[in-house]
Amino acid sequence: MIVGILKELMNSENRVSMTPAGVEIIKKNGHTVLIEKDAGKKSGFENSEYVEAGGRIVAKPDKIYKRADMVMHVKEPLPVEYKYFREDQIVFTFLHLAAKKNLTNALIRKRSVAIAYETIQKEDGSLPLLMPMSEVAGRMSIQAGAKCLEMTHGGQGILLSGVPGVRPGMVVILGGGVAGVNAAKIASGFGARVYILDINQERLRYLSDVMPKNCFPVMSSPAKIRELLKEADLVVGAVLIPGAKAPRLVTRKILKTMKKGSVIVDIAVDQGGCFTTSKPTTHLNPTYTVDGVIHYCVANMPGAVAKTSTLALTNVTLPYAVDIANKGWEKAAMENPEIMPGLNVVKGKVTCKGVADALKLEYVPVESLL
Repeated sequence: MIVGILKELMNSENRVSMTPAGVEIIKKNGHTVLIEKDAGKKSGFENSEYVEAGGRIVAKPDKIYKRADMVMHVKEPLPVEYKYFREDQIVFTFLHLAAKKNLTNALIRKRSVAIAYETIQKEDGSLPLLMPMSEVAGRMSIQAGAKCLEMTHGGQGILLSGVPGVRPGMVVILGGGVAGVNAAKIASGFGARVYILDINQERLRYLSDVMPKNCFPVMSSPAKIRELLKEADLVVGAVLIPGAKAPRLVTRKILKTMKKGSVIVDIAVDQGGCFTTSKPTTHLNPTYTVDGVIHYCVANMPGAVAKTSTLALTNVTLPYAVDIANKGWEKAAMENPEIMPGLNVVKGKVTCKGVADALKLEYVPVESLL
């Protein structure tokens, strides 16, 4: 198989989908790897390192799309790339199709095979390729939120940790999954008063056992969200439904009750966001204000710490890439049940129910297409 590693096009996206070490492993499995020129440079990997590992440097992305059986990105392809998709070509990356109708339609129209990092799923329900980026984004959300709370960035002037004799700031985290827990760990470490909300009682019991004393796991409900957000200094949206649009938990009406200069960080903006006022932003222009509340909605937060996040991501994506390259997508999916839910669009059909429901498209079980 010919595997193509593309340079990221999203604003301030510095990650790369494969390291030179990964190229060496793919090569040893008998495959050819094409790497777009300078694809790894911002993550600390020079073109010469990819060549030493057995890869071939290609100057332009269209040449990779034309030759590769499988192309890999970190973030979803942008509209300028849609014309390059080919029938039966595997597109293996984060896709977030439930919030991206144009990309979904392009993949359907071109009859490409879209395998989404974020919906590859283990038997226990965990999402192994999303997990490390959720860990990074969760931790970064508190760093970003704390900075936005400074008056020089438009915030109300709250130090999350407080100081002796002054009460610490209050952080509310919506969602007790991987991103939410990592946000709670950092916020708790800062010394803030942390409330983490979830609807799973067993999860709350677990969090109650493992989180520090300044973190309070709470059963989520509309009433509890309304109550806590009136007092919150920083709110993190971290609710995820695999493959589907994120639930909108905070309406404009609730937002109006929040303190002026408080901050929202929406980790779920890739999937549409947890707040009705959320819209994707970039690292160059990360914030905007609605009703006096600062919104930080950067859609690729881990891209700012690429030397950490590239390694964390490629550590988990490489085994799946090798499996797909060795067997082809059909055999790999049939033999590895974790890959099966990763198939989002196949042969012009939407094969992920969450995507089909979000975009009001026909859902076709992937098993019927194999």
